Amino acid sequence: MAERLLSSGTGLVGSAVVLLTPLAGLGLLLGRPSLDLWWEHHPSHFWLVLISAGLSALLAYGTGVAAVRRGDARVLLVCYAFLAAAGFLALHALATPGVLLDTPNVGFVVATPVGLTVGAVFAAASSLDLSGARGTAMMRWARGIRLGLVAAMLLWAAFSVLQLPPLHRQSAPEQAHGALAALAVVAIAMYAVAAARYVRLWLGRSSLMLLSMAAAFVLLAESMVAVVFARSWHLSWWEWHLLMLLAFVLVAAGARIQWHEERYADLYLSDTVSGNREISVLFADLQGFTSFSEQHPSGEVTAMLNEYFETAVPTVHRFGGDVDRIIGDALMVTFNKRGDQPDHAQRAARTGLALQQATGRVGQAHPAWPRFRVGIESGTASISLLGTEGGRTHTVIGDTVNTASRIEGRAPSGGVALGPGARALLPDAVTRSLGFLELKGKAEPVEAHLLVSLGAERTAQGQRTW
Repeated sequence: MAERLLSSGTGLVGSAVVLLTPLAGLGLLLGRPSLDLWWEHHPSHFWLVLISAGLSALLAYGTGVAAVRRGDARVLLVCYAFLAAAGFLALHALATPGVLLDTPNVGFVVATPVGLTVGAVFAAASSLDLSGARGTAMMRWARGIRLGLVAAMLLWAAFSVLQLPPLHRQSAPEQAHGALAALAVVAIAMYAVAAARYVRLWLGRSSLMLLSMAAAFVLLAESMVAVVFARSWHLSWWEWHLLMLLAFVLVAAGARIQWHEERYADLYLSDTVSGNREISVLFADLQGFTSFSEQHPSGEVTAMLNEYFETAVPTVHRFGGDVDRIIGDALMVTFNKRGDQPDHAQRAARTGLALQQATGRVGQAHPAWPRFRVGIESGTASISLLGTEGGRTHTVIGDTVNTASRIEGRAPSGGVALGPGARALLPDAVTRSLGFLELKGKAEPVEAHLLVSLGAERTAQGQRTW
């Protein structure tokens, strides 16, 4: 342990020295103005800023997909930090004379420090404790925050082009002062807080992604320092553009190295990678699939599976289910994995009935094909990130999952079987007892129920709702 801490400490000091080198360079340029050469080259500025914006946008997309798929509030806020930077940087690229306008536009010119300040607030917020109800609430606000952020960028662009107050000045400032300098101070403080907290996370569990994020926040803070003191088109001015690009390159490189299935897993909150949650699990597979595979060419078997899954997977998504995995002919689906579906049993039951109805139509067109059987169980399960780099998966494990799998194996072809946990959460469901089943791995028999319907009134309401 002591050796590990020493190694981490040495690496941290070395990284800090490297990351603080640009500040020393900036100090040298500002202290000796003769070295701070002037170079005004518009095409280089345009492409430098546009590439930075593009990288930030790609990171925003990647983290956004991961945040929604896993219901992780930290990754969501990281997404918004990159989204804010990407949008305002794109506006700054358009400030290059000759691109959109013939002369510099104050709104577009100052878009970078504004965007980085907004991003800094999201970055600092992502480093907070977002476990439990706080993180769940943040995920509920996700769409509203995203729409508000996009609307703010569009309004900024409109105010800039129309030169409406407070963006009505005729000339862009050579150096940051007043409100712009105050924004820079806020951004520097927020990025410093975010970097310090991500370093603390890294010390707890060494991770390339955590270190990349901390380094990126340090570089973005340094770029804001350069914004305050640099003069337009001088080397010190070009420096903060390069620092921004380097920050996004670091995170993109870290993401590229990670295993693609869970490349942002090291940013996940503890609630996302471990903990218990009340969920519903649905298993479905094709009864008689093994015999069918033995009697038909592999190409025909593959075509059958693809046609079935092309119908089954959209049905699952329509009711908010998450496809945990597809193995051969088997489908595993979870509900409330992110903690945002209190009606998970209803969703699972509706999915089971709808899946049988939809795939039944496919089976009717191909009478020789096997039919799905479905099993559902509700209860407590452990949310886990299993595996290591090169093979990680985010899944659920526990007795609820095992029971759902065993119940599915006893369901009739074309039917939906419920375990006792799921049946208890569906008081209005019309069911028929399948009796007490001896399930492999269970000490006591488990009563299973064949789901006939969810009740006419409730089903009709559900069709309108979903």
